[in-house]
Order: sequence, then C-alpha cells, then structure tokens
Amino acid sequence: MPAPGENMRINGERLWESLMEMAKVGPGVAGGNNRQTLTDADAEGRRLFQSWCEAAGCTMGVDKMGTMFMTRPGTDPEALPVYMGSHLDTQPTGGKYDGVLGVLAALEVVRTMNDLEIKTKHPIVITNWANEEGARFAPAMLASGVFAGVHSLDYAYGRTDLEGDSYGAELERIGWKGEEEVGDRKMHAYFEYHIEQGPILEAAEKKIGVVTHCQGLWWLEFTLTGKEAHTGSTPMPMRVNAGLAMSRIFEMVQEVAMANQPDAVAGVGQVKFTPNSRNVLPGKVVFTVDLRTPSQTKLDTMRAEIERRADEICAEIGVGCSVEAVGHFDPVTFTPELVERVRKAADTLGYSHMDIISGAGHDACWAAKVAPTTMIFCPCVDGLSHNEAEEISSDWAAGGADVLLHAVLETAEIVE
Repeated sequence: MPAPGENMRINGERLWESLMEMAKVGPGVAGGNNRQTLTDADAEGRRLFQSWCEAAGCTMGVDKMGTMFMTRPGTDPEALPVYMGSHLDTQPTGGKYDGVLGVLAALEVVRTMNDLEIKTKHPIVITNWANEEGARFAPAMLASGVFAGVHSLDYAYGRTDLEGDSYGAELERIGWKGEEEVGDRKMHAYFEYHIEQGPILEAAEKKIGVVTHCQGLWWLEFTLTGKEAHTGSTPMPMRVNAGLAMSRIFEMVQEVAMANQPDAVAGVGQVKFTPNSRNVLPGKVVFTVDLRTPSQTKLDTMRAEIERRADEICAEIGVGCSVEAVGHFDPVTFTPELVERVRKAADTLGYSHMDIISGAGHDACWAAKVAPTTMIFCPCVDGLSHNEAEEISSDWAAGGADVLLHAVLETAEIVE
C-alpha cells in the first residue's frame, strides 16, 4: 500500500473559504455564530453542507437523531468505512471554528482526494454529529451518545430546552429526522479534528496537538428550592433564600477544584432563577456544575464531595436540594495505533507537534466506545473558545487538515 507523500497537502484556501461561507449561516452579534442545534439556522447550515458534499460525489445518510453521514465509496464493498468529522451546531455565542473546522476539514480531505484522483480500499464517511454542544438540549454529545449506546433514543427525544421544546419535536420540525437506526453503522476507525479550545499549543508554539486522552466529565444539574418572598419586607433571619445557597455552593465548587490540583477543573456556566424578579427572593434556582479531570479517582471523589457539601449548605439555610447528572463520560484513552499515525503524519509533513490531553468533551469520546478513535488539535488564539471572539489562522487550519488527510489515507488504504 503506497503511503501519502510529504508534499501531499489539502487546498488551504478552499478550506478557509468554506469556513467563512458557513459562518454566514446563523451569524452571532459579535462576529461569531449562533447556530444552535435544531434551529432554523442549523437546518440551513445542514443544507449547505449537504450541497457541498453531494457536489464532491458523496451520498447522504441521516439517522433518527439527525446525524448526517456523507459517504465516498471505497474499492472494497466489504471494507468498513473510515469516519471523520465533528459538529456544525454552536453555542448561543459561539465561534466560527469549534466543531465546524472538523466537519469542513473532513470535506476538504475528500475534495483533495478527488483532485488527486485517489482511491481507497475503505469507504470514507464525513460525519456531522447532531447536538454536540448541549447548549440547547443537555447533555452534550447527545447524538453520538445514542450512537454509542450510552443514551436511549427515547431519552434523547425527551430532552427539553429552557422553553420546554423537546428534541424529538424540534428534530421533526426542522425536517432532519432520518430513517437510519442510530448506531447501526460500523466503523473501521474514527478521526476528529478540532481546535484545542485551550492555550497550550499556542503557548508552546506547536502547530499540531496529538491528542492521547480526553478528560472525564460530570454535569450536575442542581435544583434548589427556597421560598419566594419580598426582598424588602422579609426579615433576614426569616428568609429561605435559594439564591444564597447557590452562591455558597459556587464558592464551594471552586474550593473543591483547587484542592484537587493539578489537572482538575470545575465551575458553573448556566443559572436560571425563578421568578427572576428584582424584588423577589428566588423560590427556585437551577444551575449546572461542570467538573472535569483526566483522573477517574478525582472525578469520582470530586462529584461525591460537591454533592455532600451542597446538601450541608442547603440544610443549614433550610433550602431543598436535588441533583441530576445530565452529562457524563469517564476519561478516555484514544487508540494508540491511530495516535501514532497522527504523530507520524505530523513528522512526515514537518509540522511541530506535541502530545496533549483534551480538556473539552467531544463526540470522539463516545465514538471511542464503538471503534478505534483518535483526535487532532490545532491552536486557537489565546485559547479562547465558546466565545464569538474565537480565532484561528488559516495556516493552523490547513496544517491540521493536512495531518488528517495523511492519517486517514493511511488508515483507509490507498489503492494504486
């Protein structure tokens, strides 16, 4: 089997143009994107992606979670496909590259193969996983989780957003509910290319992150129940203040994370007060604690300590406290053989690289349960992500896509 030569590169200008064109769909208010899952903007982005893939000779499949699979055939009809991809959905104030880079770089790999008339034994599949972000429907990586058997389809369809709309109903509404059973597809391997979403590669002046592991995660949704009361006329000793309990839990979460250094993080990014009025003490507060670490022991002990201490805080104030785990995955070790192929590709291309652990969750975390899997990172400016100011360079984007091209071709087996 011939190996891709060191001069083989993707078309970096074409990749960048595709990224900028997709960024016009669901624009944000500050230069980024608001293309949340199962919105009209998501549907529009899907249609654009579909048109590009079909122009590149791919055929589309869509499963019952709305995940898109665009297939370039191989020469062996019995060979399992090599998958690559990420997601097109964004945060409410998301950037132009998080997830999108991995999907459109995968498309660019296929376009480059077409340009060079490269045939492979294994089919190639470009994947756009539905609802990776989890910003609208928790948990994150919902569709890939159903694909991997972590969640049931009924559970996923029943997830609701803050307006009470369900995943299943919204998937039907935008017209992207497919016929394929989720998880029926078998993979020879899965590659995911992504921006780092952290500052390590840029600080180290490395072009490529060779991702060896992904840290584990818990999303713990707390519901605190107090008593609505007038803020001006209710004496301090007679208050049952869910907001006060919340603030003390926030501080406690910070303490637990700091006590478990190094390699542990925790914080809160979403809060909902009820009734959310200036002069009414909240009767209910709902918020989600996000805690992550590559250590299974720390992951388990941090969750237990946060829940125990939250109960103590609420009991002292007289506030009710319930916790639901709305997102979870254990630390992941990616397939060593594929990791080495990424490392080899970077060496072949002459790109500086380093091993790195992913601080964020990705669809690759669930794909790793059902197939050999690995990831590739490129730097992002100041490590900024989940922010409209998220930025990368066209050179960084192309470098990681070059590595993806080489690693995928080695795995899919070039046919002379």
